[in-house]
Amino acid sequence: MEAKLSERLARVTGEATLRLTHHGRRSGKPYEVTIWFMVEGDKIFLPTANTNRNWVRNVKAHPQILLRIGAESFSGEVRPLDDVASRDRVLELVQRKYWYALPYFWTARLLTSLGVMRDTWGAFEVRLAGA
Repeated sequence: MEAKLSERLARVTGEATLRLTHHGRRSGKPYEVTIWFMVEGDKIFLPTANTNRNWVRNVKAHPQILLRIGAESFSGEVRPLDDVASRDRVLELVQRKYWYALPYFWTARLLTSLGVMRDTWGAFEVRLAGA
């Protein structure tokens, strides 16, 4: 019997990274990238410090994706979290899970507030198939 989605997510929540398969916005060719992720309840969130990355631009054009986390695979559709409250909530989750990157986050926030650096932070919610 196949495990419930919540059980599968619970098994992978402690993994550091996942493999995201996405498709080129022009070519449709599949690409893979290793990125950070967070699980909260039955949702997966994908953060990025740079919204100009190819994978970000590709998933905006073709939101159907495949995720491999440890021994588990998930398919779904991403949606950008454009509102500030949702984006900030994901940033909180990132900082909790990837606490060792806190100096980077603090520095980036300071430089952004001083106008030295642009805010290129972004986040996506994955709507998992079967959820």
